[in-house]
Amino acid sequence: MHKLEKKVILIDVDGTLVDYENHLPPSAVKAIRMDRALGHLVYICTGRSRSEVYDEIWNIGLDGMIGANGGYIEHHGEVLFHAHLKKEQCSAIVDWLHSRNLEFYLESNTGLYASEHFEEAGEPVMQKYMQRKGNGQENIHICAQYPDMVFGENLYREDVNKISFILNSYADVTAAAQCFPDLKISTWGGKGETALFGDIGIQDIDKATAISLLLKYLHMGQKDTIAFGDAAVDIPMLEYCALGIAMASGGKEIKAMADDITAAVNQDGLYKAFLKYNLL
Repeated sequence: MHKLEKKVILIDVDGTLVDYENHLPPSAVKAIRMDRALGHLVYICTGRSRSEVYDEIWNIGLDGMIGANGGYIEHHGEVLFHAHLKKEQCSAIVDWLHSRNLEFYLESNTGLYASEHFEEAGEPVMQKYMQRKGNGQENIHICAQYPDMVFGENLYREDVNKISFILNSYADVTAAAQCFPDLKISTWGGKGETALFGDIGIQDIDKATAISLLLKYLHMGQKDTIAFGDAAVDIPMLEYCALGIAMASGGKEIKAMADDITAAVNQDGLYKAFLKYNLL
C-alpha cells in the first residue's frame, strides 16, 4: 500500500493480540512488523496499564499504546495523555472495598498493587474467567497470571489508573455506582449478573475517546483507522474506527456489531485480516 494511504491500526491485547494464556502467535508479530515497514502506525489499545505490557509485546515493534481503557496514551515513548484517580479518590475506594470485604488490585503504570487477600481469593475467580475464555487449564496461579503484581504495599496511592475488584454479587456494582457517582463503574469477566469483576475508573473515558486524541496529535482522521478487538469493552473502539474487526473467539455482542470477523488469536486471526485488507 502506498504510504499516502497509511493507516492507524489499533489492536486490543488480551484475546486479540495474545490469547488468554498470554501466548503471542508468531504470525501476529510478523504481520505487525511487515505492516509498520510499509509505513502504517500500530498501537495496542488495551485495558492493561503500562506496567502490564511486558517486553515480549514491546519487542514486536510498536508505535505506542493506549492503556487503561483509554486513560493513557503513549506515542514513540512520549506520554500524550494520562488521566488517573486522585489520591483522595483512591483512598475512598480502598476504604469502601475493605468495608465490603472485597478483594481488589490497583492498576498503575508503576505496577499492580493487590489487596491483602487477593492472591487466594483471586485464583478461583481467574480459573472461572479463563474457562469462559476457552482455556480449561486447572490450577491458575495469580503470580503466574500477573507476574509483577505487588503485595503488601501502601494502597492509598496517587498514581492509580483504575481499580478492579472481585464481585461477591452484582449488588456490589450497583453499590459502587451509588457510592461513586462521579466515577466510571463497569464490569468484566461476564455480562450483567455473570460478571466476575467490577472496575472503577475515570468517567467519560474509553478507547474511542483516546483514539480521537491520538488522531488529533497525528493529524490523521477516522477514515485512516482499523481496530481489532474481542470483548464488549472494545465496542466503542470498533464503532469509532472506519473498520472494526472482531476475533472469532470474541463475544457475541462485539461480533454482532463488527464490520468483519477474523479467525481466533491462535488461528492467525490478525495475520489473516492484515492480508485480507492489504496491510502487508
